[in-house]
Amino acid sequence: MARRLLNWEGSRDCLRRLREDHVRDSELVVRLWEECLMNHREKLGDELWTVYEQVCIAALDCQRLDLSEICLELLHNKFPDSVRVKRLLGMRYEAEKKFVKAEEVYQAIIDKDESNMFVRKRLVTIAKEQNEVTKAIDLLNKYLEQFMTDFEGWLELCDLYLSQLDYSKACYCMEELIMSNPHNHLFYQKFAEIKYTMGDPDSMAMARSYYAQAIKLNPRNVRALYGLFLSSSNLALTASKGGGGKEKQNNIKNAAWAAQQLNERYQTDQPKEMTEETRVVEAIEKVLESLTEKTSS
Repeated sequence: MARRLLNWEGSRDCLRRLREDHVRDSELVVRLWEECLMNHREKLGDELWTVYEQVCIAALDCQRLDLSEICLELLHNKFPDSVRVKRLLGMRYEAEKKFVKAEEVYQAIIDKDESNMFVRKRLVTIAKEQNEVTKAIDLLNKYLEQFMTDFEGWLELCDLYLSQLDYSKACYCMEELIMSNPHNHLFYQKFAEIKYTMGDPDSMAMARSYYAQAIKLNPRNVRALYGLFLSSSNLALTASKGGGGKEKQNNIKNAAWAAQQLNERYQTDQPKEMTEETRVVEAIEKVLESLTEKTSS
C-alpha cells in the first residue's frame, strides 16, 4: 500500500483514511511520512499539525523516539498550552518507562478537566504496565462511574477481574454490557464462557442459555455452537437419575442439534482434508455416543 501511494497526495489521503476509519497502522504511518510527506509537508497546510500528531503516536508505537521527539517539539512550539500536546508528552514518558512523570502529566490534566476520558484510560494503562492490577481495577471502576456507556471500559474491567479469577464481578461487567447492547452476540458468548468456567450446575445451565441466545443472534457463531454443545453435554452427563430424566433428554437434544450445526459448518466452510486431519467431527460424535450410551443404560 505504501509503495503504491508514494506521491504526496496519495500519502496524505492514506493518512486521512486511517484517521477517519480509526485504523492504527503505525508502521505504515511512519513509512509514508519518512518516504514522502516529510519532504512535502509545506503542501499540507493546516492539516500538517494533525499529521504531526498522527506521526508522533505512530512513532511511539514503533519505538521511534527520535521521530516522536521531533513531532512533539514542533507541536509544543505551535500549541504550548494544548492538552492534546501534553497528553502526547505523557505517552512519550510511558514509552520511555518513566511512569511517575507520565502520571504527573496526566494528573495535571485531570485536575483541570476531570472529564478527559483518554487521560483517565492512560492512568489505567500505566497501572497495568506496572502489574498493579488492583490499582487498575480501582481506577477503572472510578472511570466507569463517570462514563458508564464506555463498553470498551467494561470489557477491560471484565478482563482484569478474570485475571484475578473474580468470576462473579466479571459476570457483572458483562451483564452491564448486555443491558446496554442487547443485540451483540459476542457479549452473550463471553458471559456464557465465564459461567461455563465457574462450572457449578446453575452456572452451567445459565451458560447453556446464553450460548443459545448468542446463536440466535448470530447463527454462524461457531464458538457459541461449541459452547452450547459442551454445556449441554456436561448437564446431560451430570443430571441425576431420579428427577432429571426429562431435563437430561432436553440437554442431549440440544447437544445433538449443536453437533449437527457444527458438522454442517465444517462441511461447507472447511476443506474435507483439513476436517479429517483435525478429527473435530469425530471427537464430537464420540461425545454424543457416550451421552446416548449413558442414557440407554
